[in-house]
Amino acid sequence: MVVRNTARAILPALLAVLAGCATTGNPADPFEPVNRKIYAVNDTLDRYALKPAAEGYRDVVPLPARTNVSNFFGNIEDVWTGFNNLLQGKPREGFSDFGRFAVNSTVGILGFFDVASDIGLDKHDEDLGQTLGRWGMGPGPYLMLPLFGPSTVRDTAGAIPRQLVDPVASVERIPVRNAVRGLRVVNGRAQLLGADSALDDAALDRYSYLRDFYLKSRLNQVHDGNPPREKDDYYE
Repeated sequence: MVVRNTARAILPALLAVLAGCATTGNPADPFEPVNRKIYAVNDTLDRYALKPAAEGYRDVVPLPARTNVSNFFGNIEDVWTGFNNLLQGKPREGFSDFGRFAVNSTVGILGFFDVASDIGLDKHDEDLGQTLGRWGMGPGPYLMLPLFGPSTVRDTAGAIPRQLVDPVASVERIPVRNAVRGLRVVNGRAQLLGADSALDDAALDRYSYLRDFYLKSRLNQVHDGNPPREKDDYYE
């Protein structure tokens, strides 16, 4: 319940803080000063807590086991992906996602094994932020969310319903629920360990690089790999 209440409150509370911090710099990032401060806090937490935990997890847990864990959490996401594919008017992809979930939850033993990909049911990556974008909603200002990282107003609004229907949140035993959440976070961070050196090598300003990469990536995802050429219109 605490997580759900937090999810409901985070967007309006954050916007209230940002409202007094607007600047006339990058039009996609009008709240850059406060976003940079939040990024600095997130980066510190990552460097001294999350990244070391992910490195320890990687060193201790064999690759096949980490793959099984990733498959398990990915299987849960297939339901949400399928739902959003249907909302985007892509029934073929949506029913394929539901088929993936059915196959992997049974033959794949609760999703630990990705049998669906082996039989031609490809994995997709869709969320409510992409759905809103597909139906014409602009991304709004770029936001750096505490703990969660890069986002936009649209993507943050789209993420809140996902948190509310997260099946992990319905686990009644609190220690088990927290353990599963922690495993998901650490496993996800472990998958990104290779990107650290690339980010360090590519960017003098990590914040700007991450922001621009995120916005371009989301634009590409919303338009299924065919973004419009008029990039500036995307931020209006």
